[in-house]
Amino acid sequence: MPLSLYNTYSKKDEQLVTLTPKQVTMYTCGPTVYGRPHIGNYSSFLMADLLRRWLEVSGYQVKHVKNITDVGHLLHDSDHGDDKIQKQAETEKLHPLEIARRYTEQYLEDEKALNMLEPMARPRASEFIKEQLAIIKVLLEKGNAYETDDGIYFAVETFPHYGALSGNTLQNLNAGARVGVDEKKKHPADFALWKKCVGDNGRHVLRWKFSTGEVSQSSGEDASSGFPGWHIECSAMSSSLLGDQIDLHTGGEDNIFPHHECEIAQSECATGKQFVRLWLHKRRIDLGDAKMSKSLGNILTVPDIVEKGYSPLDLRYYLLSVHYRTNLKFAWKGMDDARKARTKIVEWIRECVTFSAGKGSDDSKKNFAEDFADAMNGDLNTPQALAVIFDCMAWSRNQKGWSTESLSALSSFIEEVKTTFGCFEPESQAEPVPDDVLSLIKDREAARAAKDFKESDRLRDAIKDRGWDVKDTAQGQTIKEAR
Repeated sequence: MPLSLYNTYSKKDEQLVTLTPKQVTMYTCGPTVYGRPHIGNYSSFLMADLLRRWLEVSGYQVKHVKNITDVGHLLHDSDHGDDKIQKQAETEKLHPLEIARRYTEQYLEDEKALNMLEPMARPRASEFIKEQLAIIKVLLEKGNAYETDDGIYFAVETFPHYGALSGNTLQNLNAGARVGVDEKKKHPADFALWKKCVGDNGRHVLRWKFSTGEVSQSSGEDASSGFPGWHIECSAMSSSLLGDQIDLHTGGEDNIFPHHECEIAQSECATGKQFVRLWLHKRRIDLGDAKMSKSLGNILTVPDIVEKGYSPLDLRYYLLSVHYRTNLKFAWKGMDDARKARTKIVEWIRECVTFSAGKGSDDSKKNFAEDFADAMNGDLNTPQALAVIFDCMAWSRNQKGWSTESLSALSSFIEEVKTTFGCFEPESQAEPVPDDVLSLIKDREAARAAKDFKESDRLRDAIKDRGWDVKDTAQGQTIKEAR
């Protein structure tokens, strides 16, 4: 069966029909690098990685772009307040680019640990200022944007389809819904394309001249010097690297409004073309009764998972084992179950290497590869695909012998499974952290909080004596086996 995906825009399953046969252009909204991304962020990136892997297994050539936001994303996703990276730079007393560089490195470390494929390009918003300005100037010329004393705004009333993605039509939007009341705006939902550094006395470090797109040292050099809004960057990077129209755009459900809604409006007004053929969005992860969010302070990172004794690939399995349009309520028991299930599959793959063709009978009617493909082609139904894998495990262990043809089919199926899920390569499993060591870690954390560094050092030595190394980082203590 052909690949069918749920299109957030049309609100229904649609068969993937690409602009160019057997080629896919795909854009993924990446992180804003003002802190280490949490596992909720990675669940969205993993969905995109799974989709790309399956497309390539299915014979498509995929041009995949995943951006990095290093400027322009304001607090609370609004048009007012501080840039998230600027704010973090002031908190840590560092240059904003140092903040962006540090957390970009952590993000790339995590993606590698989670075995994500490298995209064709990882553009940074700060590197595409001129391209963003070019679109803004087109929108001004066409009457889709207007200037105020604090910036340049997109006029949502000039785009009749605004709200089609999210359902937030202009009739339903009011001044209190995700946008601040601003008398300068023509409509409360109008969003910033460009923010001027007006009266900030040079506080916002990252700024550019609107006239040229070159770095501006002070607001006095150009009356409209400033920085881009959050939404315009993705339109500029996508069109620059993939063209005015793309096949697939992915992200988390929090991106639907306002970010992706605004992307559609500004892109389609600038080019006069349909921006994206198919939109895919990953449902959020909840921790307890609330969504996982930096703003709520209830996040878990990849190092947090590793500190608990799990492999990052256990986390990858856990996040992919639930359908991407299902809201996952994270639980440590879920991580335990994921580790056990993944270990069983890895051990089975090792067993299959020992199988050899010879005399005997096998059930050649079983076509697990076809069942697996049907599951993946049915809107990436990973729970069903994993059920096919476990069925194949049970079936293969009951065979009395193998024909050359069936053994070859099994080997091909296993390679397809490994490539698609990206977490079944045999590896040495990390030993779980013993309970007594975890207790010492907790005691040391309390000692450090009380500034009892003598006790903290004693506990570090006690942990080392038990064969573990503890390291203090900006995110807290991390632990690994001593070598």
